[in-house]
Amino acid sequence: MTSKTSVITIDGPAGVGKTTLARRLAETLDISYLDTGAMFRTLALRLGLEAETMNEDAIANACAQYHFHLKGHGERTQLFVNEQLVGSEIRTEEVGMLASRLARIAPLRKALADMQRKLAETQPLVAEGRDMGTVIFPNARFKFFLDASPEVRALRRMRDAENHDRPTDLAKLTEQIRLRDVQDRTRAIAPLKAADDAICIDTSDKDIDQVLGLMLRHIDASGGSALFR
Repeated sequence: MTSKTSVITIDGPAGVGKTTLARRLAETLDISYLDTGAMFRTLALRLGLEAETMNEDAIANACAQYHFHLKGHGERTQLFVNEQLVGSEIRTEEVGMLASRLARIAPLRKALADMQRKLAETQPLVAEGRDMGTVIFPNARFKFFLDASPEVRALRRMRDAENHDRPTDLAKLTEQIRLRDVQDRTRAIAPLKAADDAICIDTSDKDIDQVLGLMLRHIDASGGSALFR
């Protein structure tokens, strides 16, 4: 039997609360958290629209110019690319849509997958994304898949944008999330889906504390908390 890795995966579509929950869970367990979506967004922002027309060798060479590392634990975890802190500049819907399109490019996915696995080699992690439990860390000790209706997720995204002084239109945001869902769930390479052994949680009618409680109870019941503390 293949041994389990000291990784907790949280997968799910855009706007479901993965980042907040990954931060909170990592904080509770005092381990680092890995925002893989931020890695995709960072490369999307830096490579730009022209990445969609690059050949595979050019994409692979471009990705090789970037190196990620983590600092800190829990909610204080910071992601760096080429020694520069990744910030809020990647958190626009436009960058998210471009990242979703670039995620279909096999050499880019392979480059990021290698980087993500390397980050997990030296430290336990809470890793969140869209294929953490199915592709990147299939032997993760604990796997969660979060979901919620597009309308609920759009409303959450709108409130978050308003809190950061980025007003947005709810109807437009809902449509963008629906389109992103179609792109993520139907792509040929690593489509968004729950791992067979993942715990699935619908967060539509649950707040962050309720979902976090469900996760921690599952980890505790399986004797996992002692492994991460």
